[in-house]
Amino acid sequence: MQADTARFFEDYVAAFNGALHELSDFEAVRAAFASCFVGAGPAGVVCGQNDSSFLEYLRNGYAFYRSIGTRRMILLRVEETLIDATHRMARVFYSSEYARHDGTMVTIDFDVTYMLRFADGTPRIFAFVTGDEQAALREHGLIR
Repeated sequence: MQADTARFFEDYVAAFNGALHELSDFEAVRAAFASCFVGAGPAGVVCGQNDSSFLEYLRNGYAFYRSIGTRRMILLRVEETLIDATHRMARVFYSSEYARHDGTMVTIDFDVTYMLRFADGTPRIFAFVTGDEQAALREHGLIR
């Protein structure tokens, strides 16, 4: 089981990095999500639909990441909890690399907790909980 989940997030990080550098059409990122999903963080809870509005959200999000100098995301490790035969929780640890406008590099480590549904052997994210990304970006001088 752990190998399936780890592989899923390896592919997700590859899709993230591809979209970040405009090497993909965002479909690989979209494919990681269920038809509807919930995201939660310090700013609140968002219910999303994996539709054309999500595609626009991704385009805007990756444009923002590029504008602040995001270079890549690295998968550090995955801690998985089996819920039942179809559902898993995964706490995923990442490191992101950024180039500030003055050329200095910044690395920020963070984690996200995901809920996954494995239907027909294909995992999809149906919920995730994040920390305060905006605070971390401000703390490292990437945004004001």
